[in-house]
Amino acid sequence: MAAKPRFRKDTADTPTPASASDETHPVDQTLPPFKMFTSGLQHVAAMYAGVVAPPMIVGPAVGLNARDTAFLMGASLFTAGIATLLQTIGFWKIGARLPFVNGVSFAGVTPMVAIGRERGAEGISVIFGAIIVASVLGFVLTPYFSKLVRFFPPVVTGTVITLIGVSLLPVAFNWSQGGNATADDYGSMKNIGMAGLTLLIVLVLRKVLRGFLQQIAILLGLVVGTLVAIPLNMTDFGAIKDAGLVGFPTPFHFGAPQFEIAAIISMCIVMLVCMTESTADMLALGKIVDRPADERVIEGGLRADTLGSAISPFFNGFMCSAFAQNIGLVAMTKVRSRFVVAAGGAILILLGLCPVLASVIALVPLPVLGGAGIVLFGSVAASGIQTLATAALEKGENALIVAAAVGIGLIPIAAPQFYHAFPSDLLVVLDSGISTGCVVAIVLNLAFNHWGGKGSSTRLLPQARVGE
Repeated sequence: MAAKPRFRKDTADTPTPASASDETHPVDQTLPPFKMFTSGLQHVAAMYAGVVAPPMIVGPAVGLNARDTAFLMGASLFTAGIATLLQTIGFWKIGARLPFVNGVSFAGVTPMVAIGRERGAEGISVIFGAIIVASVLGFVLTPYFSKLVRFFPPVVTGTVITLIGVSLLPVAFNWSQGGNATADDYGSMKNIGMAGLTLLIVLVLRKVLRGFLQQIAILLGLVVGTLVAIPLNMTDFGAIKDAGLVGFPTPFHFGAPQFEIAAIISMCIVMLVCMTESTADMLALGKIVDRPADERVIEGGLRADTLGSAISPFFNGFMCSAFAQNIGLVAMTKVRSRFVVAAGGAILILLGLCPVLASVIALVPLPVLGGAGIVLFGSVAASGIQTLATAALEKGENALIVAAAVGIGLIPIAAPQFYHAFPSDLLVVLDSGISTGCVVAIVLNLAFNHWGGKGSSTRLLPQARVGE
């Protein structure tokens, strides 16, 4: 019987086979150019709306006109591509070297809007200044923050991964209804029907196709759904007509960054939330691609997040972090190559430099994206449930830990106004079900399984060394 091939898990440099008999880990394998491009494009299609949504919200809130808001959207695509390349390809000790897509974090939208409204036209410069300082501080703290990986045993990681998937599902539901709650057709049978049709198309394609075509079923589903939506007048071609061919995001287009202590403190809190969520995302993806994220992987990943976020404001972009929705795409397609996601990063940069191409991607109606999103985000939750199956829930108080953490983590999703009376600074953390659920799971795991001399029923993860 042939020996099972083993893979090097060296993440400090580009991994190479340990010996002539070893095979390259799927994470480090490259695909033929066409497959690389189409698989990377699929990642871009899955996260495009998530990248452009924050600037669409923040731009008008700080008083930008439609033209400047469009510029901000292009800049966000460009900087998301840079951050993605830092994460997937990396250099030195920067980058998790996992198939991670990075983009604008939603965690910063609320505080950025608050900063902008209070300062008028200068708000965007104050936001950029605060992001730069918070990102540099985050980069310095990364070696210490990454040590928290030891506090993520299966009972914690399974809970957090499940919460990531469940927290993303309302996004898919909102897209399925049309995305704009103030629109007349929001939640119409037409929108929801299109989302349901796209979902059905994706499921059928996954069932009947084989090989590479099955792997890009999401992309094919988005294309077919968009083609069906055209005669139903659900696509907007106006963006293509108004878009320019070339549009480089001029550094400091809105003026030099300004540094105000209140804004900096607010964005530092956002950075800690982003680092917590990115840690959970890396643990989730590491399990999915069969390359567990140890302390050094997380340290490299957080460095990429914080460095990408520090660079982003120079090109008029916002704070960047890992996009959890793309984890679902990796889980569903089984394409684990980080170079595929790097190709997606290159596409993002191209979209940021060429508004016409970006507007073509924007043709995909949100209901179509929502139908595909249900499968993508549900796949993340399913991965979390699989992890919980290994967490020995029948032992000790592990089931209670999961129950409390999931319950508290679902509060912002099930009851969005639950914390309305709390200070706005606390809402940055409390409004993130992933962050609150993660903290609760960690604290309860320590309380029930480690503190007070009680024997642990769920061991802490070892601090694995690179190459072990």
